[in-house]
Amino acid sequence: MQNWTPIRGFLPETDPATKFQLCPELQRLDELGRDLPSLLIDPGAREYLRRQTIPPWPKTELTPELLPELRLYYLRVGFLASGYINQVGQPRETRLPANLAEPLVHACRLLDRPPILSYDGYALYNWKRFDPAGPVALGNIDTLQNFVHLYDEHWFILVHVEIEARAAAVLHELDRAAELLSPAEGEGALQPDAPPAEKSAALSDALRRMAQGVWSMVATLRRIPEHMDPALYYRTFRPYIRFFENVVYEGVSEEPLTHRGETGAQSSIMPALVTFLKLQHRPTALTDHLAEMRRFMPREHRDYLQHLSRLPPPRPLADPHAYNELLEAIATFREVHYGWAIEYIHKHERDPRGTGGTPYIVWLRQLIDETRQQMLPTS
Repeated sequence: MQNWTPIRGFLPETDPATKFQLCPELQRLDELGRDLPSLLIDPGAREYLRRQTIPPWPKTELTPELLPELRLYYLRVGFLASGYINQVGQPRETRLPANLAEPLVHACRLLDRPPILSYDGYALYNWKRFDPAGPVALGNIDTLQNFVHLYDEHWFILVHVEIEARAAAVLHELDRAAELLSPAEGEGALQPDAPPAEKSAALSDALRRMAQGVWSMVATLRRIPEHMDPALYYRTFRPYIRFFENVVYEGVSEEPLTHRGETGAQSSIMPALVTFLKLQHRPTALTDHLAEMRRFMPREHRDYLQHLSRLPPPRPLADPHAYNELLEAIATFREVHYGWAIEYIHKHERDPRGTGGTPYIVWLRQLIDETRQQMLPTS
């Protein structure tokens, strides 16, 4: 079962749609998306957005060829909605007008996800390549949509896109390791009655390669400061990806809703590794939060995590050194993320909640410590 590709990982199998070609009646959204960073500078942005006619999603059936444009539609309307609710310099809004709420809710129902811009729309679907023959990597990618006229926001998004691209190698090895733990019959899979030593060697090799991939993700994450100023991040574009708290979606329901904001916890990479490795974390509000974040992942990613949850643990078969190297890489990735959370958020804020609405500092430290505590003895 694969809901990713060895080349792309959890990124879309083909490059995201950059404009509406199959649905040209939606091209007004491309214009609004282009103008949004300028609009949000003006105190009258909300009034302007309320007056706009947002074209509805025109198709009654969702086919594979339409999916990239539906994702683009969700991205465009999601940015408009988050810009409207969280406009910097204005009091936070608690009512999303019907012209934005109705198309956002409809698109998100088709995608089987909550109606708010999340990590998938902000990062996974929000990039293009300069050179279509080149890699999905920093220097060859740019964003499709932003909230502000600052390269800092481009960089923040694009670092996450490269991390997702690098994770493809990790997922390729994870899938190889998963075949060793299940009665797979695919090409290259070991049979269930293969000698334990043969299984252990193959599994440990996959774990070592997974660790190499995670270390490459760490290297990309360390690049955040190259083009992102902490004060600019905190003041200018971070507010736009915050959670919606008690927001009424006009034209849909008068019941106020609260939804988690965009956060890296909605990426499927670390949950896939934790689920496969069967890492245990002390039950807290943190673990509840991480489980809640799965609702904001693409449906196919949730299905993949469910598939991984049914596999037996790799720990009994793994070489301790290979297993521990992967855990150390995971802990280091989280440690670097923790450092950036301190530098870019905690030093600047009074509200201890992250964009997802959580007290993240204590929780991130817990994840790091508990990951290292589950290493295997080596003697």
